[in-house]
Amino acid sequence: MAAKDELGRAGEERAARHLRAQGYIILDRNWRCPQGEIDIVAQRDDVLCVVEVKTRRSVRYGHPFEAIDERKRRRLWRLAYAWTAAHPDAARRREIRLEAIGLIGADADSAQLEHLVDLL
Repeated sequence: MAAKDELGRAGEERAARHLRAQGYIILDRNWRCPQGEIDIVAQRDDVLCVVEVKTRRSVRYGHPFEAIDERKRRRLWRLAYAWTAAHPDAARRREIRLEAIGLIGADADSAQLEHLVDLL
């Protein structure tokens, strides 16, 4: 596995730990469908949260959140609706929210973590 992929996996694991510590329940990870992949699907209270995780070694090529542009947000919404269609019992009568977690650092366990709770 490439070092970039290992860092990404470690970042997703750290993000999941962070979410659990904040009271989220992880419902799914790395869910795939023909439209793409959702990093983490979680629940907090009555909100279904689709969480995009971006991990970078540094900000040399920009902040991790800069990779989540309007096109990516539209794609995440499509994926969120695809997930709810595939899991109707888990998604029933829940508000859906897009969230993002960005990690910056060579080691995901000690990287700086930022959590955006609502991507509009």
